[in-house]
Amino acid sequence: MEIKRLHVGKRLSEVAIHNNTVYLAGQIPDDLSLDINGQTREVLAHIDRLLGESGSDKTCILSCQIYIKDMADFPGMNEEWDAWVAQGHTPPRATVEAKLYDPRVLVEIVVIAAQR
Repeated sequence: MEIKRLHVGKRLSEVAIHNNTVYLAGQIPDDLSLDINGQTREVLAHIDRLLGESGSDKTCILSCQIYIKDMADFPGMNEEWDAWVAQGHTPPRATVEAKLYDPRVLVEIVVIAAQR
């Protein structure tokens, strides 16, 4: 049983790969001054990059969990999601309002994907 980890830190790894399944840690934006649209775009770009490094892409997403600070931002987050998600490959998804670790973080996204 091999588990491969990418971007391993003291507290967490950004990626774990096991049995051709890619597990991403919750992705948050780097620029916390952005609005919900900007933060969502940045998080989705992180997901694209990590999936690419893992031999996967957004067409292979098996499950997605989205944590949003305020459901009032749901339309803006969905606007960015709809522009990004691969049509015909929309994954099962849950969106939950949550208190995130820093009040400036508006969105965090967790993804599980298959490898290509």
